[in-house]
Amino acid sequence: MGLLSYVTSFIPDVPWHFWGSVDSLLQGLVGACAVSVLSNFMRVHLYIMCLNDPDRQKQGAQLRSHSWIPDMLHLLILTLLYSLLGPRVGALVVLEFSLRAISMILSLNKGSQNSQLFLLCQFSIGCGVSCSLDYLHEGAPHRTWNLLLAAGLSGLIVWQMRRMGRHVGMMYELHSRERYCGVCLSLLACWRDIPAGLWRALKVAFLVSDLAAIAVINRDFLSTSEAVRFWTPLTICYTLLVIYMQEEQHQNPTAQMAYQTVFVRMGGLLILMMTVGRWADIVHIFICLLGEIWCLAYAGDMLNICREQDFAERPSMPRRGSPISRAHSYTPHKDVTS
Repeated sequence: MGLLSYVTSFIPDVPWHFWGSVDSLLQGLVGACAVSVLSNFMRVHLYIMCLNDPDRQKQGAQLRSHSWIPDMLHLLILTLLYSLLGPRVGALVVLEFSLRAISMILSLNKGSQNSQLFLLCQFSIGCGVSCSLDYLHEGAPHRTWNLLLAAGLSGLIVWQMRRMGRHVGMMYELHSRERYCGVCLSLLACWRDIPAGLWRALKVAFLVSDLAAIAVINRDFLSTSEAVRFWTPLTICYTLLVIYMQEEQHQNPTAQMAYQTVFVRMGGLLILMMTVGRWADIVHIFICLLGEIWCLAYAGDMLNICREQDFAERPSMPRRGSPISRAHSYTPHKDVTS
């Protein structure tokens, strides 16, 4: 009721289920905005890192030449995919990635990094945001207006991030050298802290998403026996996936292995849903597959940089504490920071 009912009373020809589609579209837009913000933060961080490394000037030029058209296309496609994706399968994707991320972090040696996680989690964090909004606004009297406000704020953040990324790509090298731009001076001082800030934000986002995902999955069960029949094969499937991911951590991952991992994960979920799920869940898994592939293809240049960085910073190559291992820390280029 309320204001929404008053407005809709003037458009009786619009079917009532249309507002459910609007809610799904708004949730998808907020999820896509979350992915866009994460991607833009990583692009800014990697661009400054490449700019400060004489051996990565070519990669930095590729990141700088990134235009706004791919960003808008990326945002629109992800909005469409998230709006079509059901919250049940989105919750499964969130839980699967959370377990996989925990396994990857625990399997890493001390001192090693995995900056690829920031890009590999793109589609999953969008699923988590959409799933959380679906759970938090369930039964809310002004659900559509709340989602519209969230979408507006998310779009504003994306617009500001896009402005900052464009400014950094065009003017950071000059402004950091001349030291007269507040934005560039702030990035000059704290650009190394961007991954740490993103990591803290992602931990909070996935914690909320995991709780919402469990609630979304359990709300479809009428009894404990139904829940056990679903969670038992799900646990077995996720355990096998975690073991498979741990084996891959002993190798240097390539782009082909990243796509192969996506097919293995989605294949496992497909078999699971064919056993204990619904036909709609199977369709949603194919939507997830398209989304994962699209995010990997969009972030291909950044993934290559992160892959090289993670492999170069593995502590197993030199002895811990040796001058060679300390040399892997970022050293600003003199032409930029002096």
